[in-house]
Amino acid sequence: MAVQERVQGHAVARPLEPDTAAGFGVQLLVLEVLCRAVGLGTAGWLTGCVFAVVTWALLTVALHRSWTGPFGPANRVTLARTILVGGVTALVADSFDRPSPVPVLVTLATVALVLDAVDGQVARRTGTATPLGARFDMEVDAFLILVLCVHVAVPLGAWVLSIGLMRYAFVAASWVLPWLRGALPHSMARKTVAALQGVVLVVAGSGIVPRTPAAAAVAGALALLVWSFGRDMVWLWRVGSRVAGAEPV
Repeated sequence: MAVQERVQGHAVARPLEPDTAAGFGVQLLVLEVLCRAVGLGTAGWLTGCVFAVVTWALLTVALHRSWTGPFGPANRVTLARTILVGGVTALVADSFDRPSPVPVLVTLATVALVLDAVDGQVARRTGTATPLGARFDMEVDAFLILVLCVHVAVPLGAWVLSIGLMRYAFVAASWVLPWLRGALPHSMARKTVAALQGVVLVVAGSGIVPRTPAAAAVAGALALLVWSFGRDMVWLWRVGSRVAGAEPV
């Protein structure tokens, strides 16, 4: 199978990226293993399959729109994280019909969070960092946090979902407020707060911490996230205001 591209006025065929197809196959294999190992039910299986199909389709389209070279080792690490997130998603979806194998869910989520510190380093050390890779990594992070919020919201309450939905609300707001689309400067504080969300949600979802301390920890993580988003929005507004003020009327 190939995709037609135009180079200097001529159509040429470029084969589909094999890594995405391999990732799709591995995702299905992980779902099968979960079925046999922990009794993943129909809801989890179907949710995992939908996740695999949507991920493969979106990633394939993105690669064909901005393809500039090989898939790269860093993107392969992110793809591995995506497969783990697919497993977590399937387990969380299945937990509404039957008890969830929490140790397996926590293990998959923990490995995905640990690998989040790997793909960026691999991209920098191999010189393969790309805007697409950064966006891929960001979307995987955001979706994992959202799924973990769904899992933790069951014992702690629906307010936990605000952590996972905040990034998507920010993106939606940027459709209406163009100044929110500006590029943000590098911030270690932002990265630390983002990483903390996953750690706190995994610990809260593991059940090893009593409900009250877990709720307090999640509330603290939410407060930090609100502060982080608020700080970035103020910065973007100030930059946007200066740019707008400099434009001729």
